[in-house]
Amino acid sequence: MAPMNKQRERSAVAAAPKKPDSRGDKRRKMIFRSLHDCILDKGYVKTTLADIAAGAGMSASHLLYYFKGKEAILEQYFEHVSERFLRRIDGFRDQPPREQIQSLADFWFKGETSTRQEIGFMLECFGAAVNDDVLQVTKAEFDHRCKLYLVDLVGQGPALAMGNPKDAAEISYAVMIGLRSAVYFDDDVDLGDAHRLFISSIYAICGIQ
Repeated sequence: MAPMNKQRERSAVAAAPKKPDSRGDKRRKMIFRSLHDCILDKGYVKTTLADIAAGAGMSASHLLYYFKGKEAILEQYFEHVSERFLRRIDGFRDQPPREQIQSLADFWFKGETSTRQEIGFMLECFGAAVNDDVLQVTKAEFDHRCKLYLVDLVGQGPALAMGNPKDAAEISYAVMIGLRSAVYFDDDVDLGDAHRLFISSIYAICGIQ
């Protein structure tokens, strides 16, 4: 089955009505949290299914009742995280352009999603997507929807600094990803620097003084 079909199949299953806060849901959340913590502690490659199971307070065989393996856990968890991030970003749409840019900067470079550890988690997911077809589809969809949002945002600017909103959105997204990576790998760039540089760069792209 093609990766996109797998994604649609998973989404259809996720959309099916389920009892709120069922025991299975709580178990899956515990497994997701354990995977997240294990990746922060030792990285995805070194994390084993036994590590994840232990962190979730169950045996590896019990965990396999909920997920087929480590890869399946990350695939579903990354999809959940991506959707949560996209919902947050969409919530900025009603703000004026200057405020949207400030909100984006705060979201990406301040708060609980922007610690160095959480940025490292994001980079681990991106790295795993290189050899995982399902993760590739999720990441491509995440990138696409972020860029569509940015097309709308930069298109509202008073004086777009380049040919068209699509090009401007591509550059804006590259600035965001690049600055988050720099925070993780470059000791000379901290979150405050990234926050400031993101705002000034997107202002310049949109022609905001």
